[in-house]
Amino acid sequence: MSEAAPRRIWLCADDYGMSPGVNRAIRDLIARHRINATSVMMVGHAIDRDEVRALIDVAAANPDCAIGLHATLTAPFSPLTMHYHPLHGGIFLPLGRKLRGTLLRRHDRAIIATELTAQLEAFAERFGRMPDYVDGHQHVQLFPQVRDAFVDVVKTLAPDAWVRQCGRSQPLARRLGSPKPLLLDALSAPFRHRAARAGLAFNPGFSGAYDFARDSDFESLMASFLDGLPDRGLVMCHPGFVDDVLISLDPFTGQREREHAFLAGDRFPALLDAHNVALLRRADRFSTTPSPTEN
Repeated sequence: MSEAAPRRIWLCADDYGMSPGVNRAIRDLIARHRINATSVMMVGHAIDRDEVRALIDVAAANPDCAIGLHATLTAPFSPLTMHYHPLHGGIFLPLGRKLRGTLLRRHDRAIIATELTAQLEAFAERFGRMPDYVDGHQHVQLFPQVRDAFVDVVKTLAPDAWVRQCGRSQPLARRLGSPKPLLLDALSAPFRHRAARAGLAFNPGFSGAYDFARDSDFESLMASFLDGLPDRGLVMCHPGFVDDVLISLDPFTGQREREHAFLAGDRFPALLDAHNVALLRRADRFSTTPSPTEN
């Protein structure tokens, strides 16, 4: 009996542009062919032309690596557009306040669309093209009001890009437990429906969410992320080297270095082999666009 074909997945490093140390760790993994996607924050603190050029250069040596936009609408980052609101002290609202405000429909979709347009245009100006895909920092693309603006802007400016949904594909009994993944499941259903109606492709499965504040064994976590992930599913990761910029922006520091160490080490390829998983090539676009009725 022939061996089953491997499941092909996206392994996407989020937050390129957050800090120089995060950028260096992501570029190192691209150079090693250990990841095949990275999401770029155009409002990050380390996204000048030198950092962009360094990413373009390392990705040129690994043409299987996709580069996407990490649309950002939460603190501690600032908008690109002058009249964006609401803000807190000149920066975006914290995650919890942003989610509550959108759930209560207190935000202006047109203002959100203008900011997302500016971030997409900034990406195109720096990289010389539109992104391969678009996702959201802290999953903000899934939020009510944001998701409508997000899908409309991507459809208008980058219709060939795919978008990230964050719903899991495992049976319900296996999805019960942690509240964060359950919230992502709930927010992803209407996002998938909206994206499908717009004709945008998206990943059929998602994993990678965990409690970043705990000193978790990332090898065990990665094994659980791969378990049950469908072909063309996506695993997000957050590798990085700790530096002063990262410390000033984000409490998730040491775990980033543990993620990088595992992904760069010898045990990661063995784990992929054990699960019969391979990394997708950038040229392998989604073959079909799910119907609007998928949930």
